[in-house]
Amino acid sequence: MTSWFTPLRRFAACLGATTLLSAALPASAVELSFYYPVAVGGPVTKTLDDMAASFEKENPGITIKPVYAGSYQDTIAKVLTAAKGGAAPNVAVLLSTDMFTLIDENVITPFDKVANTPADQEWFKSFYPGFMANSQTGGKTWGIPFQRSTVVMYWNKDLFKEAGLDPNRAPKDWNELVEFGKKLTKRDAAGNVTTWGVQVPSSGFPYWLFQCFTTENGVELMNSAGTETYFDKPAVVEALQYWVDLSRKHAIHPPGVVEWGTTPKDFFERKAAIIWTTTGNLTNIRANAKFDFGVAMLPAGKQPGSPTGGGNFYLFDKNTPEQNAAALKFVKWMTEPKRAAEWAIATGYVAVSPAAWETPEMKKYVADFPAPIVARDQLKYAVAELSTHENQRVTKALNDGLQAALTGAKTPEAAMKDSQREADRILRSYR
Repeated sequence: MTSWFTPLRRFAACLGATTLLSAALPASAVELSFYYPVAVGGPVTKTLDDMAASFEKENPGITIKPVYAGSYQDTIAKVLTAAKGGAAPNVAVLLSTDMFTLIDENVITPFDKVANTPADQEWFKSFYPGFMANSQTGGKTWGIPFQRSTVVMYWNKDLFKEAGLDPNRAPKDWNELVEFGKKLTKRDAAGNVTTWGVQVPSSGFPYWLFQCFTTENGVELMNSAGTETYFDKPAVVEALQYWVDLSRKHAIHPPGVVEWGTTPKDFFERKAAIIWTTTGNLTNIRANAKFDFGVAMLPAGKQPGSPTGGGNFYLFDKNTPEQNAAALKFVKWMTEPKRAAEWAIATGYVAVSPAAWETPEMKKYVADFPAPIVARDQLKYAVAELSTHENQRVTKALNDGLQAALTGAKTPEAAMKDSQREADRILRSYR
């Protein structure tokens, strides 16, 4: 449900009349509407409210008006609807993979248009290259990394001990994942599973979790221009077969479609010994797991790896020059090393620049809790998240194929051939 946060009009309160507010503000005052998705666990809205209030205090001529718009899918739908109605936000956090869709809809403007000094060029270079891969295309910078992530593996150390496994060592490759999973899967006297060895969610963002398997199998799902996909390549089919086999052959993974939203809860309740999910759930898991847990890079197939994920800041093309200048100031403020570290600590997302990891706050945090370093170090093996023109339609074609294979409705090979055929049909006009 959409909610609106309006900062307190302190000037009006002091004067005793809201009609005097405009006179109390500087002549150059700018109000920015800011759409933000609330999509993962944790009290992110309070953190964001606090950061917006701090920014306003430091920049009294700018008011930030956050709109909490639900999931990422909800948020882009609302953004596009508002844009078509002539009421686009001034700035928004949307998925990095929405870049091509936003370009195709002609609703965003590249940051280069506003940030065009040599110092700005250095600012673009200050972010991790792995995150900029989903932020730039055609020689332009369309998005600025904010709440970015990779997929990591969490494991319950108590269940590892009970299974006779070293609680401080996660499975390092696909073979060990199966080996460990067999030892960790528990059944009651009637043969019903009470704890699954491993759980990888396949609702919500199935393509993203699947891209973990394809990356580990040494194959990419699309080209950098967003005009081609490779869903039916043999290595892609092989990766899907491995995922299907975890449940249908090895019986260490729940059958069918596994819910994204309940996977952390299943982990808390010891229904799953190992889960794969976003680093954005790290703070949630740390707060709610009543047992010692570990965090590791995903197990390697032919190689280690994960897609990046999460959201970028975008600027909208109907902004006035004054709104663009204010929005750029806000985005730069939010992504300063100190703020990036603060956001990462509060949420579990990966701090988006190397400089953020050198701040005193981050150094102290990881000294006490080193788990976030895993996601940072995994960036060297990361690839760009699946992103194409007509991205929602293309990912739906892939998601439908993945769920058909996982439920047994189609073989992995047939599912990926059908998904590729549909993606080709959608993308033909962009080639």
